[in-house]
Amino acid sequence: MPVQQSTDRVVLKHPKGPSAEILLYGASVISWKSGSSTSPELVERLFLSAKAALDGSKPVRGGIPVVFPCFGPPTHPEHTKLSAHGFARNSTWKFDSVVMDNEAGVSVRLTLEPNASIKAVYERPFHLAYVVTLAEHQISTDLHVNNTALSTTSPLEFQALFHNYIRAPANEVLVSPLNGVTYYSKVEPTEELRNTPKVEQRDGVDVKSFTDFVYVDAPGTYEIDWTGGHIQVRTNNFKDVVVWNPQAERGPTINDLEDKGWEKYLCVEPGHVRGFVSLEGGQTWVGQQVISVVN
Repeated sequence: MPVQQSTDRVVLKHPKGPSAEILLYGASVISWKSGSSTSPELVERLFLSAKAALDGSKPVRGGIPVVFPCFGPPTHPEHTKLSAHGFARNSTWKFDSVVMDNEAGVSVRLTLEPNASIKAVYERPFHLAYVVTLAEHQISTDLHVNNTALSTTSPLEFQALFHNYIRAPANEVLVSPLNGVTYYSKVEPTEELRNTPKVEQRDGVDVKSFTDFVYVDAPGTYEIDWTGGHIQVRTNNFKDVVVWNPQAERGPTINDLEDKGWEKYLCVEPGHVRGFVSLEGGQTWVGQQVISVVN
């Protein structure tokens, strides 16, 4: 069966072997196994911490967490009751439907609407749909945000991001093309410095030391390269991208990350996180990414 459902997850299987696994909790993609055009061997492409909680007790450390409606600590007046990164990644989504099932690939739709726990911390009405599509050498994730309020109400303002944990050797990997792109460094010691824009000067951005950079008005397509590996992330409607790895400076302070787990991944996270999307009542916004195995 190309789509297998159980009580807590959905598994997608491509006719040529690749697979993806999605938890209903957080709509988190926790596994993506794929070959490449040069090698049919199925390889896990996402990092999942050996200490990640998969029981719904806390957000998943690894895979592709969905961030909505705030990125990091909340800054919007309507988000004051929210925890960092919002509620999408720690809410249980509903399986909605199989969107596609053919030789090209398989995709499913999950949905999230306000429930009692969300309404306790967030008053705005909304409908989220999350479509995950598995193809032979790629996976795509689309987040559809619908402002279900009347058009006469004030716009829904939100941030959104896909927190991709790409499995790769952190001390070798380079991300491009970010040369010339403005960014903000969240590793700076003061708020003033964290909000001081910088311009990237490197052709390839490494994560050999603690890195937490928010690139704004970024190119939208990113190449992730290391010896023997190449992943591409293409995006639509995400103006920013975050490059993050805690390395040994911060990694040991993350209690659901195994020892030296930071050496096994980097996060390349497309999103809209500097400023807010403003969505009128009755309208829908869609943010999309396609992650491809190039080599």
